[in-house]
Amino acid sequence: MRKIFEKDVGSIGIGAMIVFIAMVLVAGIAASVLIQTSSTLESQALATGRETTDEVATGMSVFDILGYADTSTDSDISKIAIGVRPRAGSKGIDINQSYIELSDSTTKVILNYTSSFFLEPDGLDDIFSAAVFPDYGGSGDGSQFGVLVIEDADNSITGNTVVVINRGDKIYLGVNTTAAFGGLTERIDIWGLVVPEVGSPGVISFRTPASYTDDVMDLQ
Repeated sequence: MRKIFEKDVGSIGIGAMIVFIAMVLVAGIAASVLIQTSSTLESQALATGRETTDEVATGMSVFDILGYADTSTDSDISKIAIGVRPRAGSKGIDINQSYIELSDSTTKVILNYTSSFFLEPDGLDDIFSAAVFPDYGGSGDGSQFGVLVIEDADNSITGNTVVVINRGDKIYLGVNTTAAFGGLTERIDIWGLVVPEVGSPGVISFRTPASYTDDVMDLQ
């Protein structure tokens, strides 16, 4: 058995101290890494929570769809006006970043907003006479829709380039169905979505009447 002399005691103490200091340093580094990781995860969780809340709370609601057909010429539905508003509790929705999907089961079109067809009237006797249906009467554009402002109490819509709807706002989206589908004939199913940048889309689903007896008809 090896004897321990007085001169060996100091060496053992220094060695133990070095090991202890090394353990403290390793523990400190590990704790620092854990704290940084925890902070990163917390930030990501908060961001994800905000995004999830926005997705759930924000959304578009379709409250009305009107169609127009010139019955004097026995024509198909040439224009539709889609009434939309934000859902309850929704944040502001930028129409510039929204789009419409429409299908007649044969053709599917995607329409984006064009600021060239925008109107914010002080009352209107006939919405289908408003210049919010892209190129109606001309060559037509089936890939765009216009905007007719119905209600904007807080002036969140500040002209044709900034169309942001929030609580209480109502607008009609004007679609030239002659350009998009060659007109909508009787007894066909139309479905689609009004898709905002964030949140739930508004649903479009209706069947055209069996016959067009009136120029203006309520479709949904």
